[in-house]
Amino acid sequence: PRPKEELTLPSVASIEEVERLLQTIDDDGDLGLRDRALFELIYSCGLRISEVCDLDVAHYHKDTLLVLGKRNKMRQVPVGDVARLWVDAYLGECRPSLVGPRRSERALFVGRRGKRLTRQAVHKRFVAYAEEAGLSITVHTLRHSYATHLLAGGADLRSVQELLGHSDIQTTQIYTHVDTSDLQEAYRRFHPSEDL
Repeated sequence: PRPKEELTLPSVASIEEVERLLQTIDDDGDLGLRDRALFELIYSCGLRISEVCDLDVAHYHKDTLLVLGKRNKMRQVPVGDVARLWVDAYLGECRPSLVGPRRSERALFVGRRGKRLTRQAVHKRFVAYAEEAGLSITVHTLRHSYATHLLAGGADLRSVQELLGHSDIQTTQIYTHVDTSDLQEAYRRFHPSEDL
C-alpha cells in the first residue's frame, strides 16, 4: 500500500497579527488608502489574490460582493463593516484621482496609472507591509486566516465552504485541523485521565 500523504496545514495569522499588518499600512495617500481597502476586503471576504484583482466596481454592493472564483464559478459573499468603510473611502476619495481621465476603467482596484492592479503588484505591496509588521506571511495567509477565524468563532463547515467557493468540502475541512488549541483545552478540562 502507498503511504498516506502527509497533511500540510495552511499557515494562519492570529487576529492580532492580521490587525498588526493592517495597522502597518499608512493610509494617508491614495495608494495607502487603496491598499488598506484592498487588504481589508481580502481578509473580510476570504478572497484569493486572483479574485480581488478580477473584481470590477459593479461587483461591489456595499454589504455583498460578487466574486468570480475558480472554474468561473460566481459566488456572493458578505462584506464586513470595517472593510466596507475602507472600500467606500477608497471609492469616494482615491479611485477617481487614480483613474483620472480613464473613467471607463471597470476594475475596482487600480494602480497609479489608473489600470487594473496585477497579482504581482498586490503581492509586492503585501510583502512590504508584512515585512514592516514583522510577519512572515503571504496574501493567501489572509484567506486561510479568514476561514480559520470563522470556524473558531463557531461558523459551520458548509457555510465556510460556500464563502470560500470550494466545490469539495474536504478542501474546507483542512481548516478544522489548524486551530487545535480549543480541542486541547477541552481535553484538559473534560477527559477523565486529566484528573488523575
